[in-house]
Amino acid sequence: MSDHKHRPAIVNRLARIEGHVRAIKEMAQQDRDCGELLIQIAAVRKALDNAGKLILRDHLEGCLVNAIRSGDEEKVLEDLQDALDKFIR
Repeated sequence: MSDHKHRPAIVNRLARIEGHVRAIKEMAQQDRDCGELLIQIAAVRKALDNAGKLILRDHLEGCLVNAIRSGDEEKVLEDLQDALDKFIR
C-alpha cells in the first residue's frame, strides 16, 4: 500500500471546492451577475488545478517512490506518464 501523506489536505481542499460550487449554484439561482458567476467558476477551476497538483505530488512521493524501491523502473515511467496524461489533457 502506498503512503498518501497529502490525502487529508486533498480531502480538505475538495470539501472546500464542493462548498464553493454549491455557493455558485446558489448565486445562479439568485440571478446574480454573470460576471460574478464567471469569476467564481474561474476560482473553482484554479482550486481544482491546485488539488490535482497535490494529488500528483502525492502520487510522485508515495506510489512512484515505492515502485522505484521495488526496482521496476519501466513501470514507474509508465505510471508517471499515465498520471500526467490523466491530469494534463
